[in-house]
Amino acid sequence: MEAAACRIYNEKVMDHFRNPRNVGEVENADGIGQAGNPVCGDIMELSLKVEEGVIKDVKFKTFGCGAAIATSSMVTELVKGKTVDEALEVSNKAVADALGGLPPVKMHCSVLAEEALKAAIDDYRRKSGQTA
Repeated sequence: MEAAACRIYNEKVMDHFRNPRNVGEVENADGIGQAGNPVCGDIMELSLKVEEGVIKDVKFKTFGCGAAIATSSMVTELVKGKTVDEALEVSNKAVADALGGLPPVKMHCSVLAEEALKAAIDDYRRKSGQTA
């Protein structure tokens, strides 16, 4: 199985799959967002800790394929330390590009990462009395 995966994914994707960053759940999260794809069964959850408009911590829990885990890991790396507004600019294409690309059949995983991020930010804004 792993040899087949190596032919599909580049080394950066495989690294984020094998050694995902920021796994888990932020305690007392300021925002939590979920996204899922009923066709493939991938489910992502991102939790955020925001201080003075800056994402200080972000973690993920993902049930899914290697690309789902890698894109979840990468999106957390891309937004940690950014302002909420800067994080909203992170697109699924930016996630895929940061991973060095994804096979076309796996691009939906980067879309889920973007959707989970936006859902977590919307939740944060709702909880903090800001408009989403």
